Amino acid sequence: MNLNYDDNAKIIKALSDGNRLKIIDILSCGEKCACDILEHFQFTQPTLSHHMKVLIDCGLVKSRKEGLWSHYSLNITNCNKLNLFFMNIITDTDDCICKNKSKCDCK
Repeated sequence: MNLNYDDNAKIIKALSDGNRLKIIDILSCGEKCACDILEHFQFTQPTLSHHMKVLIDCGLVKSRKEGLWSHYSLNITNCNKLNLFFMNIITDTDDCICKNKSKCDCK
């Protein structure tokens, strides 16, 4: 199985910021307007825009414009792929990477 380690590392890096994790949690309740997300933080709209760009660029969040407002939602397909990636790397499976190497003969 090709687990795309580098692609998933980019997503994990995007999630390494606590504010972005909180945004993901907020969006787990459904689509939100930027102003609704901003109510949960003590930073400015440009800072929120930066965080949203990172989350959109890594593929976890989708956006749509409605007039002057941006609305954000989770990209459920990509979130599920990330979940599957984690499940595959922490679970012993038939195609586990550790089974592709011969046993060590260290003495």
